[in-house]
Amino acid sequence: MEPGGVYAKNVQLDRELSQRLHGALTCGKEELFQVVADPAPEVIRAALRNPALDENHILVLLGRRDLGEDLVAAIGRHDAVAESHKLKAALVRNPATPAQLVMSLLPHLYLFELVDLCLLAGVTPDQRVAAERAVIQRLSTTPLGNKITLARRATASILDALLKESDVRVVESCLTNPRLKEGSVFQLVSSSRATGDVIAAVARHQCWSNRPNLKAAMLKNPNTPSSLFSTLLASAPTMEVRNLAASGRLGTERKRLAAQELKRRGC
Repeated sequence: MEPGGVYAKNVQLDRELSQRLHGALTCGKEELFQVVADPAPEVIRAALRNPALDENHILVLLGRRDLGEDLVAAIGRHDAVAESHKLKAALVRNPATPAQLVMSLLPHLYLFELVDLCLLAGVTPDQRVAAERAVIQRLSTTPLGNKITLARRATASILDALLKESDVRVVESCLTNPRLKEGSVFQLVSSSRATGDVIAAVARHQCWSNRPNLKAAMLKNPNTPSSLFSTLLASAPTMEVRNLAASGRLGTERKRLAAQELKRRGC
């Protein structure tokens, strides 16, 4: 292309961009929906100064995944964000939102929005940990129904916090969560805070009932219901039964049952 042709093309491009910038600054509400789809960051920045720009336009804008961090940060400073919960939530979900801005927005999110953030693909480890902590801090004031729902969806760290409350209704929901780790269940059934109902819930759950480590922990826990203790004792390895018979943690009656089981086995 001739030098003059390149110059003419650049002038044409500059003229088109100038027109788009002017339109972004001055157009009405309907036209702004087209403007927020413009690929040029400078056009988007111009749109942010348009007095007709409202929550709906910014929601569409934050739905884009091709925005740079600086541009998303500029969106975060828009006056509409301070007054809109939807915009705060949308900012947190956008992968280009700066980490510091995400952290500042976490306290404004609802409980299950925080949970969704924990599970969001692309969220950084620091952001996930911060969201999990925010959820855990709210557990003391979270209604039981919400805790039960939360237990089915939560991450492993949140499940650990829920299990520590030892509410059998919440525990039963935790046990169905595929993110729950055996180590967390082991800590639960080994703990003095685990009630008989909680231990029984673990023992009858199809996913956890036949784990050798969990069975052993339930046998050692004085809170395990007597009927469950007897059932587990009958199938326990002989060495484990010997340890139970000599255990200082179990009461006299359970140690007697263990000794009786050893006698039945001819040991």
